[in-house]
Amino acid sequence: MSKTAFSPADILLPQDCGLTKWAVVACDQYTSQPEYWERVDKFVGDAPSTLRLILPESKLESDNVDQEIKKINETMEQYLAEERLKPIENTIIYLERKQDNGKTRYGLIGKLDLEQYSYEKGSGTPIRATEGTVLSRIPPRMKVRENAPIELPHIMVLIDDPDKKIIEPLREKNAKKQMQMIYSATLMEKGGRVSGYLLSKEQIAKIDDQLAALADPARFAQFYHAEGKPVLTFAMGDGNHSLATAKACWEKLKPTLSEAERESHPARYALVELVNLHDESLEFEPIHRVLFGVDPKKLLADFLAAYPGAHYGEGEGHQITYVLPGETGVITVPNPTAQLEVGTLQSFLDKYLEENGGKIDYIHGADVVKQLASQPDSIGFLLPGMGKDQLFPTVIFDGALPRKTFSMGEAHDKRFYLEARKIK
Repeated sequence: MSKTAFSPADILLPQDCGLTKWAVVACDQYTSQPEYWERVDKFVGDAPSTLRLILPESKLESDNVDQEIKKINETMEQYLAEERLKPIENTIIYLERKQDNGKTRYGLIGKLDLEQYSYEKGSGTPIRATEGTVLSRIPPRMKVRENAPIELPHIMVLIDDPDKKIIEPLREKNAKKQMQMIYSATLMEKGGRVSGYLLSKEQIAKIDDQLAALADPARFAQFYHAEGKPVLTFAMGDGNHSLATAKACWEKLKPTLSEAERESHPARYALVELVNLHDESLEFEPIHRVLFGVDPKKLLADFLAAYPGAHYGEGEGHQITYVLPGETGVITVPNPTAQLEVGTLQSFLDKYLEENGGKIDYIHGADVVKQLASQPDSIGFLLPGMGKDQLFPTVIFDGALPRKTFSMGEAHDKRFYLEARKIK
């Protein structure tokens, strides 16, 4: 039994196929750039690929989404039947992901216990959301997961290990000698390169002890000056709604199971990549906003009216940069009540869209915002980044951040689907 919510898993790995075509980027990327997914589809062709096992979120609202999901489930069953996916039991994979920018990310692939997770704001579970969860985004994602025999993770979960004692030592030569390399492949579309290694039993046991030490209540209280606060060990980095969907599916299934079944049912867990918050490759990037189907001038006027003293131009307070065709400007909101600029902007946008209609998308990269905001009836907003060291204390003391506050790196640096796990 593991001492924390993170533990070894029975992991499925692809067999007899080219991994460059097999592995595709997280489904929640490029939602406003369908040409990306069209390009990937053309590149993959008829080859075995996780592209046939996931639903890009750009298709979530399409007219034939139910047929798409049915086809995905059938392909999952097909890959299992033809033994395209080979199980490696009770293991943790050490992962090295060399990114397009030359930096390397180090991670551990294992499973998280959903019984120790909550996405509710202000929860005290060991695994917590770091930003607001949009409940309306869960049901359509449940449709994808509910009847799926396997899961493919794009979830990245963070630990706060500033001394780099847990994951980083695994990259040393002496540590590598105890491991077995199981894959190494170039990833498509500027995804860099990924290599995976099976940890030894001794290495797995040591990581379990180290994570337990990280979760020690006395150490936690002293480190964060958080006496009396519930221990936070695992904080969501990427894939918050994916983990929330797994939790919702588990809660729906749980009443149909016996006590014994609840203890070991595979749907109780979710496969994730565990990464150190202080990994040098992790750069907290702001997530910008683009709105479509709106009157930009009315929106800006309403934004000014929503906050007393708000004005065009730079000043004291929260400075929000907006982007229109051929125009970039700033609105300043003095004496903001939100901690971060994203909180000030998002609370207004939520209300505006509810009252006026329109669509919002969350974008990585200022250049993409400027490109999308050049369309008619569109407007973009550029937001500043957030410091890494603010993350755990903010979640511990204030609860979850506003949704889509930060992203870790560019879209092509996100997790690629490669490993899988049975959930039925």
